[in-house]
Amino acid sequence: MARILLVDDDMDICRLLERFLSRHGFDVDAAYSGKTALEMVSHKVYDLVFCDFRLKDMEGRDFIEKSRLIVPDLKIIIITGYSDVRVAVDVIKRGALDYVIKPLIPDEILTMTKRAIGTSIVRKPADAGASAIPQIAHRKEGNRKVSGFIKGASASAKLMHNEVKLVAPTNFSVIIYGESGAGKEHVAKSIHDLSQRKGAPFIAVDCGALTKELAGSELWGHEKGSFTGAVSAKPGQFELANGGTIFLDEISNLSYDIQVGLLRLVQERKLRRVGGVKDIEIDVRIIVASNENLKLAAQKGKFREDLYYRFNEFTVNVPSLREMQEDVMLFAEHFLQEANEELGKQISGFDDKVQDLFKRYNWPGNLRELRNVVRRATLLTDTPCIEASSLPQEIVFFDRFITSVAPEPQHPDEETVVVESPKPSLPTDLKAASAQAEAEVLRKVLEEVKYNRTKAALKLGIDRKTLFNKMKQYNL
Repeated sequence: MARILLVDDDMDICRLLERFLSRHGFDVDAAYSGKTALEMVSHKVYDLVFCDFRLKDMEGRDFIEKSRLIVPDLKIIIITGYSDVRVAVDVIKRGALDYVIKPLIPDEILTMTKRAIGTSIVRKPADAGASAIPQIAHRKEGNRKVSGFIKGASASAKLMHNEVKLVAPTNFSVIIYGESGAGKEHVAKSIHDLSQRKGAPFIAVDCGALTKELAGSELWGHEKGSFTGAVSAKPGQFELANGGTIFLDEISNLSYDIQVGLLRLVQERKLRRVGGVKDIEIDVRIIVASNENLKLAAQKGKFREDLYYRFNEFTVNVPSLREMQEDVMLFAEHFLQEANEELGKQISGFDDKVQDLFKRYNWPGNLRELRNVVRRATLLTDTPCIEASSLPQEIVFFDRFITSVAPEPQHPDEETVVVESPKPSLPTDLKAASAQAEAEVLRKVLEEVKYNRTKAALKLGIDRKTLFNKMKQYNL
């Protein structure tokens, strides 16, 4: 039986989720503070953790970092509000498996739970005594059937694909730049699949998930008895990738000591396991990725300059989804096909309003955010096409309520420009203006009380049934 931990200072939400998930066969524990949750994680093994982003004693990003020091491969899904999309993108970058938006929908929670427990962020098979050493390393998108790498038709996408085709047949090391969620791992896999190494292993490693203490063991491997808990020898990720390609995502997160070891490996094409006495020759193509400029990081002393020049034989820039607006619906249709297959549905497409909203939205989470939005909308839809009522509010009301900030440039040495979106015209119809104002008041109150309907109803001076009807009316 899979064990789940719920972390939320709202006891009502914890109780509801606990009862719901228990009815579906899960063993569920609840913690009402981040500190309590960390103690529970240190004493008990959990297959999945749902954690609210806004706890009284810490934020979700803090819980991710602190829990990863205890269990490096712990699977965490962050619960966030409608207005926290940029926060959700940030927690994904920090290692969260996924995020779910309030108000919580039982079927969505159940589907997400089953998918998360079936993902490959798990400990790989190992000797029973070696369980103290996490065998993590890279994050997958779920247990769905993946239908391949989709090529965009925009000028930015074509330029990137031409670069991939050019460098793939060579043995060059490659640096891939791109924002979080833009698909850097898919680009790396595409390079591998188009190379002469395509029949050999492709190993992806999330360097952001490697703790300083375990990074050496994870990358180089270790010998039996090399440290407490090392009851058997274990090959590292580079050994497992021998003959093929290794992809090091978020390479700048590696500690200085590990960078020194990596430089030796790149120069000599040899490694030595932790606690080992002999070198092991390897033949591995190295592809690295970063969302920050490694040359600038080297100049600031955050990344070894000699290591940067070793990797910088070729550079590929992955465009953000904002730079491929004409491809948004192409990707959306692809994700819809995947969601139909995963959920056993036959939704044919998106209505005109949804297509218009998708093209206007700025997609701060890039392809990952688009995929999550499409999957959630597919789950909620019981009509032939996906309609706006199934979309998150930050997309539906993007022009009305959001002051957009220009995205961070791919290369941090460029200047960041803040751009305010034009103010929307006020509705001339009195009834529409009243409804708009009422919806905004409801949304703000619900966010203040973290979507606790009892508290919201008391604060608004209405009963729960009226509140529920208005939430449904305004798609809250």
